[in-house]
Amino acid sequence: MSTQDSGVKVDIRGLFATPVVVATHPEAAALNAALGPLILAHAEQTPSTRHSNLGGWQSSWDFDRWGGEHGARLIGFALALATRMTMTREGKPTRPAWSTNSWANVNRRGHGNEFHTHPGCFWSGVYYVDDGYGGAEADLGGEFEVADPRGPAPAMYRPELVPNLPGAESMGASVTIRPIAGNVMLFPAWLSHAVRPYSGDGVRISIAFNLSL
Repeated sequence: MSTQDSGVKVDIRGLFATPVVVATHPEAAALNAALGPLILAHAEQTPSTRHSNLGGWQSSWDFDRWGGEHGARLIGFALALATRMTMTREGKPTRPAWSTNSWANVNRRGHGNEFHTHPGCFWSGVYYVDDGYGGAEADLGGEFEVADPRGPAPAMYRPELVPNLPGAESMGASVTIRPIAGNVMLFPAWLSHAVRPYSGDGVRISIAFNLSL
């Protein structure tokens, strides 16, 4: 990025970017119609695990075993997306032999996830079967939230000031992304993330996954 003011050219280099990839599954409607009832039925039959989840139900890390054909298609899409977004340090394409684990989540009013990371993995991600919003634009919470990996350091001195750059308003803070049913989010497993408490009356269903080598 370059700017020029009063005859002085300034070259601005955006270093140490942190990617959060958002992609829409092309067969989301069919996937969601099949996966929603499947996950709700599984939630009725098995107890919840407890990790970062604040309320709600979370399956054990074996979604690939009971997710059926539609679950396999979703994980395949996530693998292809991760491969597309991965290269060697020399900038060349690569095809990693991914190893995965995945689990389903069901959240209702008041449920969310505390800030956490996923050690031992390269990429982590989540797919939204049902965002719980029902097309409403109201503020119902439930946003996916990521924290600045540099911690509070960029905001420790004069926190009301930031560099004149796109996205700088979140330095030392966090960014929220409103989920949309059918979207896959992919992010580095070391990135601290959370889910804000949901205040709607719907049922939120998602599938999370880790990719390692």
